[in-house]
Amino acid sequence: MKYDIKPGVKGLIFDLDGTLVDSMPLHFEGWKKACDRFGAHIDTSFLRFHTGSPGWSIAAAIIENSGLNGSVTVEQIMKVKLEEFYKVQHLIKPIEPVAEIVRKYFGILPMAVGTGGHREAVERTLEVTGLRKYFDIVITANDVKFHKPHPETFLKCAGIMKIKPGSIEVFEDGDLGIEAAIRAGMIATDVRSWYSSDW
Repeated sequence: MKYDIKPGVKGLIFDLDGTLVDSMPLHFEGWKKACDRFGAHIDTSFLRFHTGSPGWSIAAAIIENSGLNGSVTVEQIMKVKLEEFYKVQHLIKPIEPVAEIVRKYFGILPMAVGTGGHREAVERTLEVTGLRKYFDIVITANDVKFHKPHPETFLKCAGIMKIKPGSIEVFEDGDLGIEAAIRAGMIATDVRSWYSSDW
């Protein structure tokens, strides 16, 4: 498919997982293995609902939903999830319709990644997919106090880019991220119909 940015847009912000890269099936497998280890439950609809949330928030929700308060910690689940995810992270591929926009506007418009992902995982994903070189600005869950659907992630990107929110187009695949973009006063573009994923 061919898509071009909205008229008047002066800056672009991209979510990472499920937007720039097709990583959500691998994230889900990591969560599933961590849950299996500790007797917790997760399904794809749960992870879709929490898309855009930082990992520690997802882990806390898993513990709550599975009635495991007191028997397992957020840190324990996160540790196993990240270990399992890192084993397969090299398999991640860019989502081409979105990556095409990045390549097209590289050096022309300011661009940033605004993600709820963990800094180390985000940096690795950008490296293995060859996308790191396109972004001077990468804001992760580690860089903000309030996470999506709060607009802080995107507003922080806008501040560094020195562009008014109304002139920024945000590319997202999660309801929380789309809400965050709208609350930031930005143009929100949902990429979920641009590709098919197997999760």
